[in-house]
Amino acid sequence: MTVAVSDLTVRPITGPEELPLFNRFPYLLNDEFAEDLADGRRRPAWMWLALDGGRPVGRLSFWASKPGDDPLLIDVFDVDDESAGLDRGAVLEHLLRTALAGTLPGGAVPPEFLRFVSAGWRSDPREHRAVTERMAAVESTGGSLLVERLRFQWDADGAPVRPGDRLRFRGIRDEQEMRDLMERALHGSLDAHHRHELAAKSPAEVVSAEFAEEFGRYSTPRSWWRIATLPDGEPVGFVLPARNAKHPIIGYIAVLPEHRGRGYIDDLLAEGTRVLVEEGGVTHVRAATDLGNTPMAAAFARAGYATISGVVDMVWDAPL
Repeated sequence: MTVAVSDLTVRPITGPEELPLFNRFPYLLNDEFAEDLADGRRRPAWMWLALDGGRPVGRLSFWASKPGDDPLLIDVFDVDDESAGLDRGAVLEHLLRTALAGTLPGGAVPPEFLRFVSAGWRSDPREHRAVTERMAAVESTGGSLLVERLRFQWDADGAPVRPGDRLRFRGIRDEQEMRDLMERALHGSLDAHHRHELAAKSPAEVVSAEFAEEFGRYSTPRSWWRIATLPDGEPVGFVLPARNAKHPIIGYIAVLPEHRGRGYIDDLLAEGTRVLVEEGGVTHVRAATDLGNTPMAAAFARAGYATISGVVDMVWDAPL
C-alpha cells in the first residue's frame, strides 16, 4: 500500500530517550548523537522524524559547532530506502520543508546541507540512488550543489614527520599578519567555498568570517599555526594545525600565489602534521579538500593521507 505524505507525522524527537527510534536509519554519525545532545551541538527540537504511524520513514537533523549557536549544518537527512510503497522523494521534500519551517526563523536562509558519501558513490547503484534522491529534495526547495569534497586521514606509524629543508617555519606574529596572508592566498584559490563567498564579499570579509566562525571552533592554541618562509624571511604560505569538536585537523593550508607550483605544499603539510603529532600528541589527523582540487588531493596522498570518504555540500542562496 502506498504511504501518503499527508498521513505522515513529522515532528522533533522528545529527547534522548527517542534516540533508538531516530537511529533506525544506518549512517556513520549515529554513534555521535548522544554526545552531541549532551554537549549542546544538537537539540531535540532540531532532530526531526517522519513517522508512518509509529514507524520512522525519514529523519533530519541540524548541527551547531558550539552550544548556543544557531544551526550551522543539516548533516543528517534520511529516508527508508527499502520500504515498498514509499514515495521517497515526496517524503524527503515534505520532511525538509517541515523541519526548516519549524526550526528556522522566518526569512532565514537554510544552513548548508552536508552528506557523507563513499569516495566512489556514483559507481554503486544503491548509494547513487540514495544520494541523488536526497540532492533532488534539496534542489526542490531551491538548494544547489556547491561542491563535492574528499576527506582524508593520516595515521601515525611510528615514523617521524619532518618537512624538507627548503623552508623555514615560525609562529604568527599577530592576528593581522595571518589575516593579510590569508587575503593574499584567496587570489586564484581552487576552494569552492571561498569562490562562492568571494562572489558576495571582499577578501577581508571572507577572512573575518573565517576567524569568527571556523577558527572559533578550534580548541587548540594559535601558537601551533605556522608560517613558512624562504631563508631570507619572505613568506611562502601557512598551515593551521588544530583540533575541532571531533578530531585533530589540518584546518587551513595555502601557498601564496607567487610561490605556487614549486612543491611547497608538501613541506607545509608535513609541518602541520608534525606539529599535531609532537605538540598535540595525536595519533591521527583529518583533512579535506574539494574533489576538483587535484593538486591538494595529490599532496595528501604523497604525505600518506588515505581517502576515507567523500562529502556532498549543497547550499541555499535565499530563504525558502
